[in-house]
Amino acid sequence: MLTLDHLAVACVSLDKGTAWVERQLGVKMQPGGQHARYGTHNTLFGLADGLYLEVIAVEAGAVPEAGHTWFDLAQFSGPPRLANWICQTDDLDAAVAKAPAAVGTPQALTRGDLSWQITVPDDGSLPYDGAFPTLIKWAKGTHHPADRLPTSGCRLIGLEVTHPLAEQLRDMMALTDDRVTLHAGRSAMKATFDTPAGVRTL
Repeated sequence: MLTLDHLAVACVSLDKGTAWVERQLGVKMQPGGQHARYGTHNTLFGLADGLYLEVIAVEAGAVPEAGHTWFDLAQFSGPPRLANWICQTDDLDAAVAKAPAAVGTPQALTRGDLSWQITVPDDGSLPYDGAFPTLIKWAKGTHHPADRLPTSGCRLIGLEVTHPLAEQLRDMMALTDDRVTLHAGRSAMKATFDTPAGVRTL
């Protein structure tokens, strides 16, 4: 079974992406860290219900240990935008077996005392324009990042994912999160939040 773990906003510049989210949602992002394997860095903020949002970008001058980035960030252009959703599972092998091959293979990663496995395609692309989620399994004993982030007063109301193959993609994920809806149509993604300043969207 899959449940929503976190959302990712992609950007060319981490500073600009962070500032955009802060303006849109009225929050203060927290420092994240570097992902040496994929040459990226991020900032974070916590959401209610054990979720979090990250802003992620290629780190200037970084050389990815894997030979490529992830989340298709090497090809990213334009203004910051919501680009990916990440779902957690207790049985990653079963979730990958049900998923389309384009989701990639699980990679074991660590950062500090965090340890997890996550699906990444061999070319670092973002399957189905991000309409199919990246799959993640946190290692036993690892504290979830959301548990360490200050309360932001923000809660995800819903995530709407649109893609021409939405129905087929839905059949390939055992999603049990009613905050997420998939619709057929032109590729797009929108998240709606309840914030101290009212309802806001990304």
